[in-house]
Amino acid sequence: MPIRKAEAVWEGGLRSGKGVMKLGSQVFQGPYSFPSRFEEGEGTNPEELIAAAHAGCFSMALAASLEREGFPPNRVATEARVYLERVEGKTTITRIDLITEAEAPGISPEKFQELAQAAKEGCPVSRALAGVREITLQARLKA
Repeated sequence: MPIRKAEAVWEGGLRSGKGVMKLGSQVFQGPYSFPSRFEEGEGTNPEELIAAAHAGCFSMALAASLEREGFPPNRVATEARVYLERVEGKTTITRIDLITEAEAPGISPEKFQELAQAAKEGCPVSRALAGVREITLQARLKA
């Protein structure tokens, strides 16, 4: 398996500084700053990139499970919401909500929920983020 990489450069102090994050594949480069991370400023932030990674990983894991069980999906769309809060004086990712909707003809709602839960627990990004206090899942099967 390949090793994936990204890099970040930060210039200046915490509140007045700014930085750039780049994916090793060169398909994304984005600015980040104190306002983009802790307020509503322009640019990206590490938590947004974690959310994108988690949504992508979960969608692929669910698609693989659906296909393996005989219900190849037409589509799996997932939003991940990453919560950044102060816990005991430290900035902490405390929760991630996964909200997904899938089109998978022929599957029962019960089987879909079972496979969605298994994908949440088994996707590599979920496993890497296991130290997050809570990862929730809302899975909807589109008719």
